Amino acid sequence: MTYAINAPTPYGSVQPQRPLRRLAASCFAVLTFVATAMPLAAQARSAPESFADLAEEVTGAVVNISASTTVEARNRTLPQLPPGTPFEDLFEEFFNRRGQGNGQGNGGADNAPRQRRSNSLGSGFVIDPSGIVVTNNHVIGDANDISVIFSDGTRLKAEIVGKDTKVDLAVLKVKSDKPLKAVKFGNSDTLRPGDWVLAIGNPFGLGGSVTAGIVSARGRNIDSGPYDNYLQTDAAINKGNSGGPLFNMNGEVIGINTAILSPTGGSVGIGFAVPASTAVPVIDQLRQFGETRRGWLGVRIQNVDDATAEALNLGSARGALIAGIDDKGPAKPAGLEVGDVITRFDGKDVKDSRDLPRIVASTPVGKAVDVTIVRKGTELKKQVTLGRLEDGEKQANLQQPSTETPTATRQALGLNLSGITDDLRRRYSLKDDLKGVVITRVDPNSSAADKRIQAGEVIVEVNQEAVSSPADVTKKIDALKSQGRKSALLLVANPQGEVRFVALSIE
Repeated sequence: MTYAINAPTPYGSVQPQRPLRRLAASCFAVLTFVATAMPLAAQARSAPESFADLAEEVTGAVVNISASTTVEARNRTLPQLPPGTPFEDLFEEFFNRRGQGNGQGNGGADNAPRQRRSNSLGSGFVIDPSGIVVTNNHVIGDANDISVIFSDGTRLKAEIVGKDTKVDLAVLKVKSDKPLKAVKFGNSDTLRPGDWVLAIGNPFGLGGSVTAGIVSARGRNIDSGPYDNYLQTDAAINKGNSGGPLFNMNGEVIGINTAILSPTGGSVGIGFAVPASTAVPVIDQLRQFGETRRGWLGVRIQNVDDATAEALNLGSARGALIAGIDDKGPAKPAGLEVGDVITRFDGKDVKDSRDLPRIVASTPVGKAVDVTIVRKGTELKKQVTLGRLEDGEKQANLQQPSTETPTATRQALGLNLSGITDDLRRRYSLKDDLKGVVITRVDPNSSAADKRIQAGEVIVEVNQEAVSSPADVTKKIDALKSQGRKSALLLVANPQGEVRFVALSIE
């Protein structure tokens, strides 16, 4: 039987074909929507039809790095074998082949040093036609023989211009008879998770390989150094990709591939690249000075959590809390104090404590910068002239003024408190000039235990006011309760005098 969807019937309003007509009408609506909507969606969200043109454009600037390190290795003495022993020649040949022979036969005792070479392979890219190449510091390490291999097979010797372990970057220089293909850095700050990226490098020593993916996340901290701010990508990055470029779709380098997270040693879709915004200032300094010259503020900082923000009247958790000041650093003469929260530095917002070291380090040495702080709930502005950060320089501990110390004991916030006595100073090996109220016991079920406060530590301040006796501590806590405050901010020192802020609930 054949149905005509719109054919009239002798029964007037009775239309057995209605289900088919509804189906046809709905199909028409769907088809109409798809026909009108799909081109717009495809235009907005579709992947590039091919990465071939982009890869062809930039591959010539991507290089392989071969680094060799020669070290001295002393020979091992061959086993003593009686003359005429069977297999004597076989043993000597075996050890000589392994580099352990001494060149004097079986009984020799020559321990003259010999050279042993270790090799590593990685990636890099040319940023200046004159022969400036960028790679990771860990690719070259302490190598004394570095070669840069181009996509056409050309191999050039390279010398180190400068390297930086904290951001894991190195700048090399090669000499070429002709200008080299070079690529430029782009603005990594404009990247968004989901943007397409292209990685090119030398995975597993195979030579130039291209992989594509997206930016998975920004601002990743993988605890590899003080300035971690990695781009995360799912573009395949493997051993040997280190030092290679991560491109945006304009052919600009927006990252330098550095690390992967993997239980197998191969790519599982979690790779990390140093963003261009972090790398470029370091590369410029290495090219200009052969070393980094980072700004130095001279403070020790910690993060601000919600409880600390409430105790400091910040309104919300933000900024970097100053927990210590170097007596010889730039912060002290500028008027910064322990307990200040830095919320803005040189025109840049400090959202949390990880932001401040990166901002300070990238600021020129000797520059006078404006610093916004919050001190006891009041916003203030200071000006600091930055010094230069020196490797190995240790922060000095801020010493508290000497006060008379009573021996009374009290309990507060799940803590047993006592004035510092000679006996307690010996028991906990407290630093001679450490002043405050010593903690003799911590209730394991208290918030103090959750914050890892330990017996033998010393409370130096409560809500940014010095304390010298247990009565001072309880008095200040009672005052906070009467003000309706929910937490108390303690400045706690370990026996060596290193201090940190801890916010404890007083409810």
